[in-house]
Amino acid sequence: MVVDGRVHQPGINDGQIESMLGDAKRHSTSRATPTLNRMADGTLRIWLAAAKLEAPADVTLFAYDRRHATPVQRGENEGRRLDNFNVVRHFEIVSRWNGAQTHWTVPADRFQPEQGLAVIVQQSDHGPVLGANKLEPMIAG
Repeated sequence: MVVDGRVHQPGINDGQIESMLGDAKRHSTSRATPTLNRMADGTLRIWLAAAKLEAPADVTLFAYDRRHATPVQRGENEGRRLDNFNVVRHFEIVSRWNGAQTHWTVPADRFQPEQGLAVIVQQSDHGPVLGANKLEPMIAG
């Protein structure tokens, strides 16, 4: 288990997990949770409020299938279906962010209307995660 891009352990018991979460919280000086909104034209708008950063951060978009079914054609599971969840189909760095209040618009052709979208704000060069958010379409039924 990796917590906040800073601490990693197997996470085999509640005490260990609570300790990792506590350590990450004490060492995290800033948070930057993006606000996400799909606009009427299908584009994605990402907003970030101003934040004091120790170093620039990458704003990365992930488009994922919430559920993906794969029929098994051969072998002992022939005729069955394997269900996978949150399967990433596309990702891209939207921008490098310096901490100033800003927003970006991602064109609708980068993802499908039925896909979930996640944005992670992470200190550049694989540093700590500063914030994340997801946006999933409403499913009728």
